[in-house]
Amino acid sequence: MKLKTGQKCAFGFGAFGKDIVYMLIASYLLYYYNVVLGMSSVFIGTVMMAARIFDAFNDPVMGIIVAKTRTRWGRFKPWIFAGTVLNAVTIYALYATPESMGDSAQRVWLTVFYFAWGITYTLMDIPFWSMIPAITEPGSDREQLTSLARTCSGIGDAIPTVLTMTVVPILGAGSSMADYRIGFKWWALIIAVVFVISELVCVACVPERPVAGNEKPGKISDMFKALFKNDQAMTVVVSIILVYTSINICGNLVLYFFRFDVGNEGAYSIFAAVAFAAQVLVMMVIPLLRKRFSKSCLFISGFIIQIAGFAVILIMAFAKLYTPQSWYILCLPGILIYLGYGMLNVIMTIFLSDSVDYGEVMNGTREESVIFSMQTFTVKLASGVAVFLAGLIVDWIHLDTSATVQTQDTLDALRMWMTIPSVILLIVGIFVFKRFYRLDDARMEEIKSKLNSENDAG
Repeated sequence: MKLKTGQKCAFGFGAFGKDIVYMLIASYLLYYYNVVLGMSSVFIGTVMMAARIFDAFNDPVMGIIVAKTRTRWGRFKPWIFAGTVLNAVTIYALYATPESMGDSAQRVWLTVFYFAWGITYTLMDIPFWSMIPAITEPGSDREQLTSLARTCSGIGDAIPTVLTMTVVPILGAGSSMADYRIGFKWWALIIAVVFVISELVCVACVPERPVAGNEKPGKISDMFKALFKNDQAMTVVVSIILVYTSINICGNLVLYFFRFDVGNEGAYSIFAAVAFAAQVLVMMVIPLLRKRFSKSCLFISGFIIQIAGFAVILIMAFAKLYTPQSWYILCLPGILIYLGYGMLNVIMTIFLSDSVDYGEVMNGTREESVIFSMQTFTVKLASGVAVFLAGLIVDWIHLDTSATVQTQDTLDALRMWMTIPSVILLIVGIFVFKRFYRLDDARMEEIKSKLNSENDAG
């Protein structure tokens, strides 16, 4: 089916809203509970890692439920609506921990609502991204929608990343940790409201392809078999884990870096704004770049650009090329990291959509929701692993969040842990892609022709 411009924009608005809430969790939950509330970073990381293990079972099951859904409103929209409303409640609760609670009660509160957040985010995230291969065909239309959606999601990522540490003190009317606590609560409420509005627009305006009357959902066992027989989907899933874990390790430690190493926590918002502007820009121009370069070429370029960015920030750190006043030099590696990440983000979604068509040709079944459930799982897995590692790292390097000055050994360790693991993961990602991925442009044209022929014959 061919989407109108307004329908594509509505889908993009939905992507914007869902990534606002995701990034508030991914980038600031560790900081909020560790620095603002004083909770153990190791405990926080353990809870988030445990939730991701739970998602190993929860997300694929949700993909199957979506695949088997048949309603008058469609297959995807009911879940997007229900998941959005419930998730908005949980994200507010996570940042509205009652002040009367002691440490033990706060730990229970975090555990309960973080698990609830993961479950409800799954309810809406899997059907949301599953719509792309369901409402587009391989080629330019799919790539344009994916580029628009990822651009909007990049803007959604940027809003909390850039504004949180500026808005929170304003909403809390001060810069003490008690004021931050109030500010985070109201900021989470604002973001939750924007999230609900954006998904309502998406649900109301984006059409679904009607399910054919003779199209029956397969058995659960067959769906799992089809997923794991799809070697190209599995290759993309591994790439997603590596890329997202890489960016999230850095993302969870960079605020500590600006606060304790750079010595200018307030500069982080500007740094993040510049980096995310680069990410959004490259996402917007992917359709133009595709006219000159293959998807594979752009994908490898994304890895290389990111690796260069991490290398530059590490060199700058040990050469101490910045001061609290000249921090802006760090924008250069920030731009490189997020340029590469933006390219990878768009192309990975296109690759995953293409693997749905590949699976239909190779295995005779079309499993959008089951395959995209793996994206939701892996993105949250990467986030959980990264927060778990970040929590351990903060403890390992003896970073004292209550102190204003850290030892040189602690700062050196922070610099290395913020960059070197990410570089290693990206190098592994290049190897995995080069070794196993085979759906180049020519192969996708063959698949598109075969599917169109089968549909015409049907």
